[in-house]
Amino acid sequence: MAPAAAGDVCTDRVVSDRAVLTFRSIRRSFRSGKRCVEALKDISLRLLPGKVTGLIGPDGSGKTTLMRTAAGLLPPDSGQGRVLGMDIVRHAPAVQAAVGYMPQRFGLYEDLTVQENLDLYADLQGVPGKLRPERYRELMHMTGLEAFGRRPAGRLSGGMKQKLGLACTLVHPPPLLLLDEPTVGVDPVSRRELWQIVDRFVREEGTTVLLSTAYLDEAERCSEVILLYDGELLGQGPPAGFCDHLEGRTFVMRVPGMHPRDLQAKLAALPAVNDAVIHGDGVRLLLAPQMSAAADKLLPGVVAELQAVPPRFEDGFVALLNQRRRQANRPPVVLQPVSGARETGGKSDGHAIEVRDVQRRFGNFFAVKKVNFFVKTGEVFGLLGANGAGKTTTFRMLCGLLPPSAGKLYVAGVDVRRTAAAARAKIGYMSQKFSLYGSLSVAQNLQFFSSAYGLKGRRRSERIAWAFQEFELAPVADAVSATLPLGYKQRLALACALMHQPDILFLDEPTSGVDPLARREFWQRINLLAARQVTVMVTTHFMEEAEYCDRLAIMVAGEILALGTPSAVKRRARSDGCRKPTMEDAFIHVIQSREMRPGI
Repeated sequence: MAPAAAGDVCTDRVVSDRAVLTFRSIRRSFRSGKRCVEALKDISLRLLPGKVTGLIGPDGSGKTTLMRTAAGLLPPDSGQGRVLGMDIVRHAPAVQAAVGYMPQRFGLYEDLTVQENLDLYADLQGVPGKLRPERYRELMHMTGLEAFGRRPAGRLSGGMKQKLGLACTLVHPPPLLLLDEPTVGVDPVSRRELWQIVDRFVREEGTTVLLSTAYLDEAERCSEVILLYDGELLGQGPPAGFCDHLEGRTFVMRVPGMHPRDLQAKLAALPAVNDAVIHGDGVRLLLAPQMSAAADKLLPGVVAELQAVPPRFEDGFVALLNQRRRQANRPPVVLQPVSGARETGGKSDGHAIEVRDVQRRFGNFFAVKKVNFFVKTGEVFGLLGANGAGKTTTFRMLCGLLPPSAGKLYVAGVDVRRTAAAARAKIGYMSQKFSLYGSLSVAQNLQFFSSAYGLKGRRRSERIAWAFQEFELAPVADAVSATLPLGYKQRLALACALMHQPDILFLDEPTSGVDPLARREFWQRINLLAARQVTVMVTTHFMEEAEYCDRLAIMVAGEILALGTPSAVKRRARSDGCRKPTMEDAFIHVIQSREMRPGI
């Protein structure tokens, strides 16, 4: 079944009496400085009861605006909307009371305990006291928070905070549940657990769910998908309907002896290739229409294996967005090697990073326990782990932002414990959360960080000009940074981290929350840096991104339990029931293996 085009959605389906939510020609715009931004443009759609509908789209496409409008929190400029039979404007307070809404930054009170947060939201939602004990027991069991009732919310891991936020939303089970990217920034295990909670409420309570997500594999789990782009509805329908027409255009290519990252860079630059992403030990391709599916035509003179594979939702998503960008005269980003990093010559076998028996203790709690690893010069090294595993703590120690309790840390040959300032001069750091100055403009942030890194005069001017050109920031030079779409914030943060041309780049979950096209563009940039012998160390919850790494480590509870190439780590997860494990399978295998150890 093909997805409905925007103009087709409202003809006969939107008027169904069974619809939990209906929009007719909804429009909403905002003022941003001197600009008028149309967040929603003539949106018509419907949600049927008892299903999970995915809301997908690039950054700035209008997903959060649509969610807030559906929750009765944001009145439209024009159009009509009904939620649970109520008009979203005339009956806005009743809509707000009936709908469960979990925004991206759910309002937990971090100084309150888990139990106190539940009590607060039960009070706000008017849950009778006699119903609370059973409801609490059910929610704490589903979320795995039984043992943490007295812990302050601020001391929970990211995944646990998301589960607590969902539990607070569900204290009074709503007929319509709106979840705005609930799985952003959480590890694969927590993502699975969150989906189990959602699935249970849909199955047992008949809850209707509208869920926005940056994970396209999650979109494939939904009964229907709504795709937004620049405030317009591009389609609504089953996930398969977005990719059925791509049959015969999707393949996996492998070249013996060539790193998938290098193969991906070659293929992504070909006009015949619409999309190329790393897939295990090969590269998954989406060919342009009517292109020859022959390896020797794509890469003449290269011995390659080309295997046909079924299309998936991600292929349809990327094809549709690329088509729309071409129609809007927005060509795809094709990056050329530029002076974004210091040229260090040929491949080096030296160690850019060394970690020896490092520990970090907070009181009696060990966040990092005798960790050992090294990273070669010019290597892309991934540090994976569940929320609270110690990844960010390790990063902060390596960057000289947090002293270790014990052990040795060397970065670019410098002892971080003794000369942290000298080490920081050789590294760039891009944090998990947008860490620039939100009240400053893009241009002012670039000026500030270039000065902070000691750049002066002509050199400073050259690097700022480089950042504007390389990251295409000139159109938003005067925009206040806090108001930028997440993809632009990411570009700005990376530009600032590279301003002084560091030898080593630390990336702490750099693509959390950005859309797939922005992630592809980001990794193009990282691949170019690695080719110029910049050492890159990255943490990520996107398991497909781990495939871009030369080597990786998986941390659990402050310890490294797996270390090696992506292929080697995946081999450890092979079993009779899982002969070709994915990186997510391998990650969960490592986590579960530790949980089954005696004494854990």
